[in-house]
Amino acid sequence: MAEQFPELSGEHQEWIGRQRIFFTASATAESRINISPREGGALRVLDASTVVYLDKTGSGSETSAHMKADGRMTIMFCSFEGPPRILRLYGQGRIVHRDSDEYRRILADCFDGEAPPGARQIVLLDIAMAQTSCGFGVPLFAYERDRDVLTKWATGKGPDGIAAYWREKNMTSIDGLPTGILDPAGP
Repeated sequence: MAEQFPELSGEHQEWIGRQRIFFTASATAESRINISPREGGALRVLDASTVVYLDKTGSGSETSAHMKADGRMTIMFCSFEGPPRILRLYGQGRIVHRDSDEYRRILADCFDGEAPPGARQIVLLDIAMAQTSCGFGVPLFAYERDRDVLTKWATGKGPDGIAAYWREKNMTSIDGLPTGILDPAGP
């Protein structure tokens, strides 16, 4: 049932573009495994071997810490509408720091040059393997709308309030690993 691919096909890339949610998983050899849901509109396919997503401020910053320490990451998509399918992207991830030229270039090329309120960084995944599986056990759900709570919260905090929140909540992972969130050299 499962098929493995060395890179994304054009059909994979189109299918990814239609997904409204994806999940990221990361860990180090000694840390807890982190799995997080992400808004589908935050992800862009750069080419057959590379995807990026715009990471918004959250209650923790596990992915940043894991990318800094280890880099292993899996991104998973599930088809909640239409024909069943699961697509996993396995690879090495890294953080593109918000103060870098690379961040500004990706933001301009992929996100119309605009970072949403609370944008923290860009996560880049170099894909080593893609794998599809049936997804027969994934339930069907009807999409209602995106939630705007995080955007409203970040807008209300403003840039200074977001930076203060990062200092309070996003400097280390739950396992005490540094995230590099405020390091101008990047995580």
